[in-house]
Amino acid sequence: MNVIVTGGTSFIGLAVIRKLLESGHEVWAAVRPGSANKDKLSSHERLHTFSCSLEEVGDLPFTQEGKRLAARKDKAFLHMAWDGVGSAGRSDKNIQEQNIRNSIKAAEAAQALGCGRFLFSGSQAEYGVHREVMTEDAPCAPVSEYGKAKLEFGKRAEELCRKSGMEYVHCRIFSVYGPGDHPWSLVNSCIRTFEEGGCMKLGECTQKWNFLYIDDAAEAIAALLTSEKAISGIYNIAGNDTRVLREFIEEIYEICGRKGSFVYGTRGFNAEGPASLIPDISRVEKAAGWEPAVSFQEGIERTRRALI
Repeated sequence: MNVIVTGGTSFIGLAVIRKLLESGHEVWAAVRPGSANKDKLSSHERLHTFSCSLEEVGDLPFTQEGKRLAARKDKAFLHMAWDGVGSAGRSDKNIQEQNIRNSIKAAEAAQALGCGRFLFSGSQAEYGVHREVMTEDAPCAPVSEYGKAKLEFGKRAEELCRKSGMEYVHCRIFSVYGPGDHPWSLVNSCIRTFEEGGCMKLGECTQKWNFLYIDDAAEAIAALLTSEKAISGIYNIAGNDTRVLREFIEEIYEICGRKGSFVYGTRGFNAEGPASLIPDISRVEKAAGWEPAVSFQEGIERTRRALI
């Protein structure tokens, strides 16, 4: 299969591209001009990179790369590029509304290129504050502008794809961790702080949480992207280990040899508020024949080895 990818130099994007290449697919990665992460894309005979910003993605069908792609058969489009993913950007309505406009252009480009499937990397933030199990059919009431924009784009993209005959796959990605994640992520911050003997200052951490190792996340997304079955719909991409967040923090502390310390209740909530993550992943397990393979302990040990 020929897979066009935006956001391919992101944490999850890099892992999905590796998985696609390992599985024998041809990958066409749109890279922002001047991307600091471009060199993280390893050279491969089936990996084609070209310069294209999120704002320019609508012009892709008219470029040299677009013309080459138009002649290819069996195409899918993976859209992961999205601005304002940090804490400040998640609350910026202007940035998130621009994301919607640019992403609609990506879906229109996929249509013009003759793609049979369009997969979008949505977010658990679309659900909002939940206390119950999150199924894909559960009501969504996002709190952050980021969550609202991901949800709104999904609605518009689903309609656009339905009218154009493309399959639309919407992945609501939960808390993914592993080597290569942002240094300020919770997992990486805990590991680094404990290894340095410092004190990790945390929120109450009494909500339910769920983590998914990066390799498992990449495998799930790649499986949905390249499945030979018709799989239009929304899918939770998450782990199968849901616990109170404090239990995960304390397990990281143990794996790091009980070095350093931690204190609860000294930080406020993030942009999504005091949400609990209790995902149901039965739909993706059934559709993709996938299930998480890496335990939290093993994932933390791998991440720790990469950091120290």
